[in-house]
Amino acid sequence: MTDPTAPEAVSVAVIDSGVNPDHPHIASVAGGARIGLDGSAGDDWVDRLGHGTAVFAAIQEKAPAARIYALRVFDGRLSTSVRALVAAIEWAAEQRIHLVNLSLGTSAAGHREMLETAAEGLGDRGGIVVAAAESDGVLWLPGSLPTALGVIVDTELDRGDVYVTRVPGGHRVVAASPFPRPIPGVPPERNLNGVSFAVANVTGTVAALVETLGDRPGREEILAALPQG
Repeated sequence: MTDPTAPEAVSVAVIDSGVNPDHPHIASVAGGARIGLDGSAGDDWVDRLGHGTAVFAAIQEKAPAARIYALRVFDGRLSTSVRALVAAIEWAAEQRIHLVNLSLGTSAAGHREMLETAAEGLGDRGGIVVAAAESDGVLWLPGSLPTALGVIVDTELDRGDVYVTRVPGGHRVVAASPFPRPIPGVPPERNLNGVSFAVANVTGTVAALVETLGDRPGREEILAALPQG
């Protein structure tokens, strides 16, 4: 029998290339969807690129008790439409997901309103987008929005460490390592790496933190609870 007083398990939606549920780094998959370029939803969330599986694994490593969903927006390459990103965030909002992991996003300011509306809709249901805020001097949406938990790379950090800092203009972000889970026999520099894995490392760390904080802490409460740089 389920304990009605037990805390709600943290839920995470990974917007990426899906997940391979048979990969040895993947313990379980809560479900998912395939989001088409036009925003339509389907059932095929299986990863055929490998990127989403590595992101999923990095999150699950840090928060093994979390319920993690795969939202596949990438097919043959790591690109999609803003309509698909918005639809994926809206899917997560409908499912009342706690954390939405989005590797990058878009640098086009013209898409700000659509992404801001989607992120605010998620926030209205107690969710937060975790996404790249800046990479190589470029600001990204929705990670640079004030409602999002923005992430930047610090290559000097160990994979288990993060800290809160500020980018020019005073916006607070979270810094993390750009490396995923290691693959035996493969040097880290030859493994997948980049800001997308910094985002995953932050999402996993925050998911584990939310388990200790309880309820659905907001962005400011999460930032206050993380190490300060």
